Amino acid sequence: MMMNRRTLLSSVVSMACMPLIPSSGHAAVEAMHVLKDPNCGCCSAWIDMLESAGFRVTTEPSMGTALSRYKLENGIPMSMVSCHTGKIDGYMIEGHVPAADIRRLLIERPEAVGLAVPGMPYGSPGMGSESEREAYEVHLIRRDGTTATFSSYDAA
Repeated sequence: MMMNRRTLLSSVVSMACMPLIPSSGHAAVEAMHVLKDPNCGCCSAWIDMLESAGFRVTTEPSMGTALSRYKLENGIPMSMVSCHTGKIDGYMIEGHVPAADIRRLLIERPEAVGLAVPGMPYGSPGMGSESEREAYEVHLIRRDGTTATFSSYDAA
């Protein structure tokens, strides 16, 4: 087979673009940045669970007024506040949101601020034994500040 310049150029361009095209069957590693109290063990446990699920997580120490201001400036209503706040691909993640819900958010891409698990429900990721979990909901925070149930977890 004889290769002309057009075929050669086409082959080179195709090969150069291959790394830009995700291969099927392999999920991209999502990067999340989390602001958290540096002394909080449950925040660290949640981050460990995200990393085990394949997320790449960076952290930034923050607490008190600075952390509260960050939450409010990024659209987290006071009724949805928890102990740590993450940002991933333009979405805010407040509290102990399960990795599966974060992945679903990134797939569905709703017009929203992000997800929240307000408070610190026992048995949510990073908050104790899932086998003794209390019921809790993951809330979708809409851009207008209203919320809707994104997913529910029954008591175990």
